Amino acid sequence: MGFFDSEIVQQEAKQLFEDYQALIKLGQNYGKFDREGKKMFIEQMEALMERYRIFMKRFELSEDFMAQMTAQQLQTQLGQFGMTPQQMFDQMNLTLERMKAEVDKQP
Repeated sequence: MGFFDSEIVQQEAKQLFEDYQALIKLGQNYGKFDREGKKMFIEQMEALMERYRIFMKRFELSEDFMAQMTAQQLQTQLGQFGMTPQQMFDQMNLTLERMKAEVDKQP
């Protein structure tokens, strides 16, 4: 069975995408959130990024040709911006850390 033939992989990919879309939509109102709402949003983004990082690691570790191609495509796309997948995750984490610091400054 191929990597993408797995019902578990398909479901996780679908759930990641839906959760990401929902958080992005919710994040449009981030400036209106109170302090606790901002903290909750950041925690949810951190959890989503961790799930995404693990999902991408599965691609890298898989011996399936299509999974390897997908991982390579991501590297190529990010490379066009002068970035590696690890740098992408590091940048996302840095952004979330900055957001946390801002929230901590609020009364």
